[in-house]
Amino acid sequence: ADMMADLDNSDIAGFDSGDVSTDLSKLASAASDNKIVRLINLVLLQAIKDKASDIHFEPFEDEFKMRYRIDGVLYEMVPPPMHLALPIVSRVKIMANLDISERRLPQDGRIELTVAGSPVDLRVSILPTMFGESVVMRVLDRSNVQLNMDKIGLRASDYEKMTDIIRRPNGIVVVTGPTGSGKTTTLYAALSELNDPQTKILTAEDPVEYDIDGLVQCQVNTDQELTFGKLLRSFLRQDPDIILVGEIRDLETAQIAVQASLTGHLVFTTLHTNDAPSTILRMVDLGVEAFLITATVEAIVAQRLVRRICNSCKEEYSPSDEELMELKLHKEDVSTRTFFRGKGCEACNHSGYKGRLALFEIMEFDDTLRELILAQTSTAILRIEAQKRGMRSLRESGLLSIYDGQTTIDEVVRETMLDD
Repeated sequence: ADMMADLDNSDIAGFDSGDVSTDLSKLASAASDNKIVRLINLVLLQAIKDKASDIHFEPFEDEFKMRYRIDGVLYEMVPPPMHLALPIVSRVKIMANLDISERRLPQDGRIELTVAGSPVDLRVSILPTMFGESVVMRVLDRSNVQLNMDKIGLRASDYEKMTDIIRRPNGIVVVTGPTGSGKTTTLYAALSELNDPQTKILTAEDPVEYDIDGLVQCQVNTDQELTFGKLLRSFLRQDPDIILVGEIRDLETAQIAVQASLTGHLVFTTLHTNDAPSTILRMVDLGVEAFLITATVEAIVAQRLVRRICNSCKEEYSPSDEELMELKLHKEDVSTRTFFRGKGCEACNHSGYKGRLALFEIMEFDDTLRELILAQTSTAILRIEAQKRGMRSLRESGLLSIYDGQTTIDEVVRETMLDD
């Protein structure tokens, strides 16, 4: 806050964000001013210290907002002075090797930093808006990522299932969930478990988020027409054992993933669906025939991230009837259970939460499920049958985490759907 007040009264040249004819040398000079450089450095350091996943600079008509996303939730920070919007955006562009003169088109770049001896990557996105350019920086703190299967939050029974699934000789393993649900971390953890000198692992990613020794990692480049499909075709001539396809976006990519599986490769990939059973419908919608799904898919893993209760201010409490009804529970159902919440303290910025944990839903395919898929059974019936065969739904995983005192009713209701 003191830094912002100091900048508000500083003599750094201000600019009108709507003026696209600004003198570039003047702009570059302002972006290199010591106070602007120091401000951006402080913003980045604070974000990394607070374990923010994203940093937002947003121009509005009468203010220039700054927000951090921490544990999936956006928090407003003390805003920089309005007249410094252009120098701040230009400083970020310089750091990301972007064109400071281009303010009418979106730009994407990358910043590589070393903080306290650890490498940190920032993926930078610049978007022109009505009142100037919006900047979002995705923070990829490599020192913070858990690349071990036993560190991603799997329960003992789910851990056993997953370690069995990822060691199958061939087939497709799909990890599904919305953006920011931890799919990439789960996939990297699985590949790290399988990464040894006897195994050739190829990845097609958009973009490559973490550089892992022993993996041959390739980045999609749509500007050069290097798509997932084109990369995958080349992969099949590279003698791989395991292939990671960052995301199945179209029928071409899906078909090559199926072909790779049928020719003896283990394929990992992701989709964006609400839960494991609905992934099958999504694949059919893409144009993949049901008999190919049943012949290749070994398992579908759906996941969500929920906020973890802060250990420094954790307290017992009795949930209201309304809260319990959100989970379709009654007081008598949980009379022997203890519920917790975070009161809010300095350690968690008074949010009651610190860090996140993953909820998993693992749907393993067996002959019965394959027959149901071939018979074009509805998603609802598939879900019921999968649960009969030991699949724990996202909501059930959430309930167990509530009973363990790790998260709250609010978090599980926010991130998971009711079971039918």
